[in-house]
Amino acid sequence: QNEEKWDFVLVSDIHEMGSEKEIKRKKFLDELSKKGFTIKKIEDTKLFYGVRAPQHIFWKYQCLLTNPNSRQQNSSAYQDVPATTRIRVVHFILQNTVTSDLEKLHDLMKKKVFEAAFPLHKKEEMREKLKKKWARWRVLFKEQPIEEIRCYFGEKVALYFAWLGWYTYLLIFAAVAGLATVAAGATVFSSSQVSKEICDANNTIMCPLCDQNCSFWLLSDTCTYAKVTHMIDNEATVVFAMFMAIWATVFLELWKRERANVVTSWELYGWDEEEEELALQLINNSQHEPRLYQHSYLRSTIVLILALLMIMVLIGIAHALVIYRAMAVAVFTQSDTSLLSQHADIVAVMTGAVLHYLTIVVMTKVNWNVALFLCDLEKPRTFTQRENSFTMKIFLFQFFTHFSSLIYIAFFLGRVNGHPGHYVRIAGHWRLEECHPSGCITDLFIQMAVIMVLKQTISNIMEYLIPLISHQLRKKKKHPQRRSLMLGEEEEAEDPCKRQWLNNYELNEVNVFSLFNEYLEIVIQYSFTTIFVAAFPLAPLLALINNVIEIHMDAIKMMRLRRRMVPRKAKDIGIWLQVLEAIGILAVIGNGLVIAITSDFIPVQVYKYMYSPCTRENHTSMDCSTGYINNSLSVFHIRDFERLTKVLPVFKGEQIKEYRDYRNADDYTYTVQFWHIFAARLAFLILFEHVALCVKLIAAWYIPDVPQRVKNKILTEKYINLRNELRWVMSWKV
Repeated sequence: QNEEKWDFVLVSDIHEMGSEKEIKRKKFLDELSKKGFTIKKIEDTKLFYGVRAPQHIFWKYQCLLTNPNSRQQNSSAYQDVPATTRIRVVHFILQNTVTSDLEKLHDLMKKKVFEAAFPLHKKEEMREKLKKKWARWRVLFKEQPIEEIRCYFGEKVALYFAWLGWYTYLLIFAAVAGLATVAAGATVFSSSQVSKEICDANNTIMCPLCDQNCSFWLLSDTCTYAKVTHMIDNEATVVFAMFMAIWATVFLELWKRERANVVTSWELYGWDEEEEELALQLINNSQHEPRLYQHSYLRSTIVLILALLMIMVLIGIAHALVIYRAMAVAVFTQSDTSLLSQHADIVAVMTGAVLHYLTIVVMTKVNWNVALFLCDLEKPRTFTQRENSFTMKIFLFQFFTHFSSLIYIAFFLGRVNGHPGHYVRIAGHWRLEECHPSGCITDLFIQMAVIMVLKQTISNIMEYLIPLISHQLRKKKKHPQRRSLMLGEEEEAEDPCKRQWLNNYELNEVNVFSLFNEYLEIVIQYSFTTIFVAAFPLAPLLALINNVIEIHMDAIKMMRLRRRMVPRKAKDIGIWLQVLEAIGILAVIGNGLVIAITSDFIPVQVYKYMYSPCTRENHTSMDCSTGYINNSLSVFHIRDFERLTKVLPVFKGEQIKEYRDYRNADDYTYTVQFWHIFAARLAFLILFEHVALCVKLIAAWYIPDVPQRVKNKILTEKYINLRNELRWVMSWKV
C-alpha cells in the first residue's frame, strides 16, 4: 500500500512527441527523478503524474529543524513526518526545482506545459472526521475541531478558523449591546420631544429639495423617519460607541492570549519562519546561497507615489458618483414619466448604489493587479514579505473603494451644498444633494443597512454557488468516457489511483490567495462593524449571523468543493493583526466624528444647556429640548431664490423656514449659535477620542498578551534545555 501513497499530482495535456512542451515536461520530470522522486504516470483525457518524495528528504528536514537536545537523545530514530509537513516540503521542492532551461514549475504552468499541481484529498480517517464534525450544515452551532483542522490543512488555516471562531464568539456581546441600544431607542427614547415636535409641525413649510418640479413640503411629513432616526440618534448611542471602542481592543487582546495558548500547544511559539525557509532551500539544493536583505529608498519612494496616485483615483471615483447623483436628480425631475419625476431622489440613490456596486466589482480587479505590480516593484525577499506587502496595499485600496461613499455621506453630505439662494453647484448648474429631511444620520443608517445586508447575502450566495456549479460543470466536462468493449474483449482493471486523481482534478482550483480572500472579506466586514457602528448599531448582529454561516460554508468549500490547500506553518495571523489594530483606532475616530458631526446629539445638548427655556426659568417638569426644532430652523425669503430654482406650485408668501441650519434671516450668515455648536462638536470630538484611546491603552495594558501559564511553560523549557546542555558539557569534559 505504501507505493500508492502520493504526495502531489501534476496534470498535463497530451502533447505531441518531440514538441517543445513535451520536451520541457520531460526535462522537469527528469530533474525530479535525479532528486530521488518516484513518479507514476496515468494517461486519460489528460496526463497525470503522481509524485512521491524519497524518505531521506524528510530525514534532512527533521535533522535541520529538530531541537538539538532531542536530536542527541534520538539520533538513531526519526519519527514519520505528518502528512501536512510532507506536502509542504514536496510543494517547496516542486516550486523551486530548476530545469536545464532555467525554468521552474511556475514558468512551465504559464507556458501550459503543466495545467495543474495539487496535493490529494485522501480517504483517511481525519478527512472523514472533519466532514462529519465540521463541513456540514447540521453542526452549525457546534465548536470547531481546530486540532483536526490543523492536522489536515496545517497551522495557517487552523489559525484562521480559530481567529474567526473567536471573533464570532465575542461578536455575541457586541450584538447584544447593539440590540440593547436599538431597544432603548425604540422604548425609552421613542417619545422624545424632538420627534414629537417634528410630528406636530403641521404648519412648518420647508424649502424644496431640488431645483425643478419640486414643491414645498411640511416638516411633519418626515414624522415616521424622525422616530426611526431617534432610535439610533440618542444618548445610548454615545455609550454604545464607547463600548465598541473598548470591545475592539478587548477582542484583540483576548485573541493574542488565545493565540499564545494555541501555538504553545502546537509547540510553535518559538518557531522561526526564516529558519524553516533556509532549511527547505538547503534540502532542495545544498549549494544554495541565501538571498540577503536589501532596501532601496528610490524603489520605496516610487511605490509610495504610485500608491498615493491610486488612492487619489479611488477618491476621484467617489467624487464622480457624487456628481452622478446630483446630475441624476436634476435629469429625473424633468422626465416626462411622472413616476420617475416624482421619485427622482430615490431613483438617483438606487441607480447610484448600483453604479457604486459596479465600481467596487471593477476596481477590486484593478486594485488586485495594481497591488501585485507594486509588490513586484518592491522585490520582497520571501513569500511572507510579499504576502504582507500585498496585504497592506490591497486592504488600503479596498478600504477606499468600499468606504469613500460612506465617508462622503457621513461627513460631507448636506454640509458642503450651501443654502437656499446660494447653493453649491457642479459646473454652475447641478446643485449637490442634501441630507435626508429627518437628518444626515438617516442616510448613513440606510447606506450601512443596504451594504451589510446585500453585500453579505449576495457575497455568501455567490461564494457558495459559484464553486458548487463550477465543480458540477468540471465533473460533467472532464468525466472520462468508458470505451465500448468489442465482443469477447475483457475490461481492463482500472488503476486504483486513477479514480482518486480524477476526482481531485475535478475539484475547483486553489491558489496562494485562497485563504487571503477569506481574511480580506472578514476584515472588511470588521471595518463595517466597528468604524461606523454608531450610525448602525445592528451591524454586529448582522456580522454575527454572517460569520456563523461563513465558518461552515468555508469548511464545505475546502472539504468538498476545492482541491486540498498546501498546508503552511504559522504562529499567528500575520500582518492582519496590525490591520485590525489600525481599524480599532479608525473606529474611535470614525465613531467620534459620526456622533460629533453626523448626529444631532451635540446640537440638542447645546440647545438644552444654552438656549432652552430651562436656562431662563426653573422648569422641573419641562423637557429641556422643548422648542429645539423651531430653534434649529432658519428663515428664508422666497424672493432670494436663484433663477435656476423653479418651484411648483408657486408659493404665495413672504418667508419659509429651512431645516437644519443656523443662519441670520437678513444676510444668511451663520448665527452665534452655529459657532457655539461648532465649538461643542470639536470639544466633544477631542474629549471622546482621547478618553476612548486612553481606555484602549489601559485595556491593552491590563490584559497581558501572553498568559502566565504560557510564560511559565516556556521559562521551564528553557531552564531544562540549558541544564541538559550544561550536563552534556560537563560529561564531555570529564
